[in-house]
Amino acid sequence: MSLKTEADAAPAGLNIFAVLAGLALIGAAIYFLFLRGGAGPAVAATPAARPPVPVMIGAVITAPATDTFRAVGSLLADESVVIRSEIAGRIASLDIEEGRRVEKGRVLARLADEEWTAIVRQNEATLSLQKLKMTRAVELRDKKVMSQQEYDETHAALDQSQATLALARARLDKTVVRAPFSGILGLRRVSPGNYLEAGQELVNLEAIDVLKVDFSVPERFAVQLQPGQKVNVRINAFPGESFQGEVYAINPRIDETTRSFLLRARIANPDGRLRPGMFADAELVLAVRSDALWVPEEAIVPVGEQQFVYRVVNGKASLTPVQLGLRKPGQVEITSGLEAGAPIVNEGQQKLIDGADVVELPRTAGDG
Repeated sequence: MSLKTEADAAPAGLNIFAVLAGLALIGAAIYFLFLRGGAGPAVAATPAARPPVPVMIGAVITAPATDTFRAVGSLLADESVVIRSEIAGRIASLDIEEGRRVEKGRVLARLADEEWTAIVRQNEATLSLQKLKMTRAVELRDKKVMSQQEYDETHAALDQSQATLALARARLDKTVVRAPFSGILGLRRVSPGNYLEAGQELVNLEAIDVLKVDFSVPERFAVQLQPGQKVNVRINAFPGESFQGEVYAINPRIDETTRSFLLRARIANPDGRLRPGMFADAELVLAVRSDALWVPEEAIVPVGEQQFVYRVVNGKASLTPVQLGLRKPGQVEITSGLEAGAPIVNEGQQKLIDGADVVELPRTAGDG
């Protein structure tokens, strides 16, 4: 019994071994096939060279850049005065055409002068008498008949008479009120026949052939301020127009409250359209750079707080950091990072990465 059992068990062990060997061979075949099958797609999945990205390419251009500062101010007359009577008296005549131009020296009003005319004549007579006394005093002194004291008193009386006459004549002259400069008359505040007190207002006079504009500039611009700088002034009453002026004076004292300088500029006003008191939007030209670098706004690629431009180098996009300066409609000034004429990507940056190949799109008739 024991011999038969061992004989029968031997073939069973061989069979199990054969099955295991077969399974091992099958597994090896499957593993080999898997590796072979995976190698093919792996090669195929290797990224192929990306096709060039179509973009619009332009160049960095040079054009003037103007540093400006805008402020608000008011227009002032070149000269402005309220004409007043220097002496008291009744208005005998009035020649004030409101709103009309008058020339320097034009008579605007006359006060009644009868009293002052009489005083002048009286003092003229007194002076004539004193001159005669002085002539006799000289003769008497030469003859040793008049003392030196009497002579000196006579001479002083003559001097006093001359001064009194000059004063009377000056007051007589003040009965005539004249325009102190050429300009436009305002609205009169008196009528013929009014009695004026000394210093009472008659009318205002404004010289407006040239106007002034006052405006303030913060102290941080101190080193850039100087007489002769240009100012472009816009007035609400004339939308779309700009009036040219020039700074001629800078207040040397800074306003302690606002920490700003007060500047004054002149603006030509030959046609008289501008009037004192108008609100002014003043744009002060601080500096002009004739060869500044400019790129289109669309060329700027912001990344966080930095600004970049894709520069085209040997057919590839190179992400280049830049510093921005001034802005104007459609364009941005580049203060560092690029040079004039450098080719840059103006459109199509959305699909670009640093180092990508680019191809220039054909330009259409509307492209700049």
